[in-house]
Amino acid sequence: MFSRPPEPICYAPPMDPYLEVLHCDDDILVLAKPSGLLSVPGKAPEHSDCLEQRAREAYPNATTVHRLDKDTSGVMVMALNRKAHRHLGLQFEKRMTGKLYIARVWGNVAQDNGNIDLPLICDWPNRPRQMVDHERGKSAQTDWKVLEREASATRLHLTPHTGRSHQLRVHMLALGHPILGDVLYAQGGALTAAERLQLHAAELSFFHPHDGRRCTFTVECSF
Repeated sequence: MFSRPPEPICYAPPMDPYLEVLHCDDDILVLAKPSGLLSVPGKAPEHSDCLEQRAREAYPNATTVHRLDKDTSGVMVMALNRKAHRHLGLQFEKRMTGKLYIARVWGNVAQDNGNIDLPLICDWPNRPRQMVDHERGKSAQTDWKVLEREASATRLHLTPHTGRSHQLRVHMLALGHPILGDVLYAQGGALTAAERLQLHAAELSFFHPHDGRRCTFTVECSF
């Protein structure tokens, strides 16, 4: 479908709000990442501005436990000490966290819900794109549920059970309904229908590193 890597895009991360803190205690820092801001620094000097850097300006001990794609908005948690980082890191590794995304996808999704089980691998000649590969790909599963049907789009709840790179974006493409505004995977009307990627990490739940209580944090979807 794609024969060459995407053209370089000027990096202009949003500045307002500069850093939106949802919660902070001795162990964790929970933030709302805006669309257009990298989670961690890129390789180029002009890609140094990111959520991690902004967090460390106010919380010097903050460390990144997981990531969201640059164009994805929503909830992220950072650790504020080594013990918390290990604790949270194991939860993500062992799939003990709960994640809920909202997406607007192109077209009318016929069924009301479903599951996608398609293994993914890096599309190396076109990186950072990923692709389905049944022989070499790593296992990836996503549940989806229709929230609302629009004239030319469908709003979905997406629940990933694995955390592969671009998993939701590639799985929606494989379903035949790319996410609106996706510069890597959408084309034509699906690409131009929105000014930003219509993918939002609306809810994140995990066990608190200090006392093990289950915590859930949410960020309202802006699209």
